[in-house]
Amino acid sequence: MDLRTQAAAPSSGQTRADGPVVDFPVADSTALLAGQRELRIRHGSDTYRLRLTASGKLILTK
Repeated sequence: MDLRTQAAAPSSGQTRADGPVVDFPVADSTALLAGQRELRIRHGSDTYRLRLTASGKLILTK
């Protein structure tokens, strides 16, 4: 899985008063799904379902 780092940019000219912009990891959906149309994600005791629709959109449900 390829995780990249991307800076969180302030929106439309806003500045951050609480400090510098922080980098966060970015996961590519193609790599996460690995050729499948659905992926289950465990978060604590819950399981979520990430689905790729026919129109190429992602839907996350619990």
